[in-house]
Amino acid sequence: MAEEYNDCVVMRSALLIGTYEMGRQSFGLASAAAWLGAGGWSVACIDAAKEKLREEHLASADLIAFHLPMHTATRLAGPIIAAARRANPDARICAYGLYAPLNAAWLRSIGVDAIFGGEFEEDLATFAGHVPGTQSPQSKAFSANSAVSAFDRRSLPRFHFLVPDRTGLPPLSKYATLQMPGGARRTVGYTEASRGCRHLCRHCPVVPIYNGQFRVVQQDVVLADVDAQVAAGAGHITFGDPDFFNGPTHAMRIVSAVHAAHPSVSYDVTIKVEHLLRHRDLVPRLAATGCAFVTSAVESVDDRVLALFDKGHTRAGFFEAVALWRAGDVALVPTFVAFHPWLTLDAYCDLLDTLDALDLVDHVAPIELAIRLLVPDGSRMLELDAMRPHIGAFDPATLTYRWTHADPRVDELQAAVMAMVGMRPTADRRTLFDEVSALAHDRAGRPRRAADARPARDRATVPYLNEPWYC
Repeated sequence: MAEEYNDCVVMRSALLIGTYEMGRQSFGLASAAAWLGAGGWSVACIDAAKEKLREEHLASADLIAFHLPMHTATRLAGPIIAAARRANPDARICAYGLYAPLNAAWLRSIGVDAIFGGEFEEDLATFAGHVPGTQSPQSKAFSANSAVSAFDRRSLPRFHFLVPDRTGLPPLSKYATLQMPGGARRTVGYTEASRGCRHLCRHCPVVPIYNGQFRVVQQDVVLADVDAQVAAGAGHITFGDPDFFNGPTHAMRIVSAVHAAHPSVSYDVTIKVEHLLRHRDLVPRLAATGCAFVTSAVESVDDRVLALFDKGHTRAGFFEAVALWRAGDVALVPTFVAFHPWLTLDAYCDLLDTLDALDLVDHVAPIELAIRLLVPDGSRMLELDAMRPHIGAFDPATLTYRWTHADPRVDELQAAVMAMVGMRPTADRRTLFDEVSALAHDRAGRPRRAADARPARDRATVPYLNEPWYC
């Protein structure tokens, strides 16, 4: 944004900072950069997970905005926000993304002036355009002592997105790659065709912000963003939508158009088991347009737990989805909340035995075997009577409500599994799985299931990203 002083034009500068996005080049930073650039701002982007953030970057910016799409990203941002406030007390600092409104009070306490959640672009641009020290209908909500929270909104805005501006971000070669069968690797791009979700799964951080709403990114914007990333070297695109089949017609139009323009480019998406079964007729079309794998938040194979999570599918439905997608020649990549208050040692062994029996060991990132239920502020898990005996006070150090299991052996197993897999992200999945399974069955006093008489399979026959999903 340019301001005039004695006939001189001064370009105001904005610094956009991301801290962690699972090894993907950030749509959230690039979209914000496009909107602020359209408003006349000089925009710089720093992905602190991939490049050095220096004090002079913080000290010279008029506006500093932090993208907080994940829990890990939010915790990593805390020290940087505090450093930004110390280095640049006059800067306006804001935070945006799913985890910004979930942690609004904490963010304000460390120096953040304004907070934006879902569909942040217009609000961020308005906040940036407001001249400090003046009052206007547009600026009153953005005073230094208040934050704009998505919790206050019943309906999120609809607007036409701008094509993300990725020019200030590190090259795609610095980010995650796709490991293909046969050993080849592909550079990975990242985009979003929609935000939010129609569903209300209790453990999901999307729900408190979107409350059953979802918003599409217009097809021309998505295709232009994909074109730019393919031109920059991407041979695979990850669609980061919380659920790609919230709007299946919109989704299929986009992947069909991408495939027509770039027939050699593969992609991956995230789809609920419920939607996988409902839209099973689309499986052949996904395969035909280059879908390499589908991630699905299965979370549990226990029907009681699935009901508590309000997942919308059952154990039998998961089994059906595995068979459906295996027949459709698209890899299914399940994710899990392996540890929760209702888990037993026997149930954890059953989860492991089920993955083995379904031949899914190579499909599951080992970290999934250690994931513990995360309960941030605003979580629908806090509404459950069944959760109350386990939940403790909110912990500002971890930005979560702590919980403990009634059986301390379960918490001890989770810590042991996390120690086993957490420091070995590139280890062979079958090797790690066998180690975890041996440990769990030993602690449960339960024999391991007999190995199936099927030929050994190379892990590389299942496409995977070399930085797996995490929270």
